[in-house]
Amino acid sequence: MRIVPAPTFPANWGTLPLHMPEKTTTTDRRSRQRVPVRVPVKVRHQGGEHQGLTRDLSSSGIFLYSESGMKAGSKLELVIMLPPGLGLEPGGWTLCEASVVRVEESQGKGLGVAATLDRIALLPEIS
Repeated sequence: MRIVPAPTFPANWGTLPLHMPEKTTTTDRRSRQRVPVRVPVKVRHQGGEHQGLTRDLSSSGIFLYSESGMKAGSKLELVIMLPPGLGLEPGGWTLCEASVVRVEESQGKGLGVAATLDRIALLPEIS
């Protein structure tokens, strides 16, 4: 697995709201621009845990690849190691509660899952 370096984010990233109402345009309903970030993610869904890989994320949403069978409307818990520079300085392990909005087939990568991030919490570091 290849992990790409963290991208550069806007200076105001940390002050953006964690969740915004969706736009009502027909072409793109995202409330925040997604940024390409490929990091491993642990997906908890219906009592099971699965591994995944993010494709992109924003302060209000995520797109990830996972082998677990989930449907639109599913509630997820995600554990993600966020790279520094995402407004959650200095980055680190986070627990996110998410709601699946779309699931699509993805050749060779499992299922593609788009979800809104309903809650984001930094996890404490263990020393």
